[in-house]
Amino acid sequence: MDDHHEDRRGFLKCMAWAGTGALFTLGGGLASSISLDQAAAKPYGAKAKGFSFLQISDSHIGFNKPANPDARATFREAVGKILTLPVKPDFIIHTGDVTQLSRPEEFDDADQILKEAGLTVFHVPGEHDMLDEGAGKAFLDRYGKGTKGAGWYSFDHNGVHFVALVNVVNLKAGGMGSLGQDQLEWLEKDLAGRSASTPIVVFAHIPLWTVYADWGWGTDDAAQALGYLKRFGSVTVLNGHIHQITQKVEGNIAFHTARSTAFPQPVGGEGPSPGPLKVPAAQLRSMLGITSATFVRGQDRIALIDDTLA
Repeated sequence: MDDHHEDRRGFLKCMAWAGTGALFTLGGGLASSISLDQAAAKPYGAKAKGFSFLQISDSHIGFNKPANPDARATFREAVGKILTLPVKPDFIIHTGDVTQLSRPEEFDDADQILKEAGLTVFHVPGEHDMLDEGAGKAFLDRYGKGTKGAGWYSFDHNGVHFVALVNVVNLKAGGMGSLGQDQLEWLEKDLAGRSASTPIVVFAHIPLWTVYADWGWGTDDAAQALGYLKRFGSVTVLNGHIHQITQKVEGNIAFHTARSTAFPQPVGGEGPSPGPLKVPAAQLRSMLGITSATFVRGQDRIALIDDTLA
């Protein structure tokens, strides 16, 4: 694993170019990470009361270009990795781009593959899930029951409040994501009555902090959303979209982007544009990934575990 660390003025930003998964341990604090292999050797949550969940992102079912001729195959491998975990997660969140072109057969295949994990799945859309004639209707018909607006919602699980946000509506090529005023007003109301001690996990497709503006890797009205989260002692924000691990901690908020299960993308600015990055076939699976988490009440940090398909 090749990690680049930068520690300045109280925040940590870390980029890692290897991995298929992250296991998150939720303990009412910020974020750290270990590999799934380490988790297998020493299961998190096995001796402490808590729960774990998994993040999968950017499966791009239907993608079959040179960067990965069979995205379905690597998605199956990711699900196979989940089945080997020594502690069964409570659920999975998928942070968007389930499909490549929003076609019914792509959604069908994704559902059938993910069904093998035997876990409840919570979804938010990526821009590739909004390409049907109904501009996301196919996604919402499958995964949007009980959601608000374009598919945002929240739920509680064992003392943790989860918030699913949508920032890919009307997304223009190379443009920044946007939450919109209706969703921001809903978020403010959703958080208003909650204790500041409640651990919060937010998940969306495009990062809620600006990773690389020139490629649209950020959300233009995220500052307002993050302002509503500042009073909480523990906030973890999970995203996909950029197909690589990037972490940052600002105060009480830990940001973490996930690897794709389909193909990598270049580091922001290292190339003319984002998009599928072709690497030697033997290297591909070392650059794909999933993400996991385990909540252990009383611990200081959410442990993020990233690992590869290799």
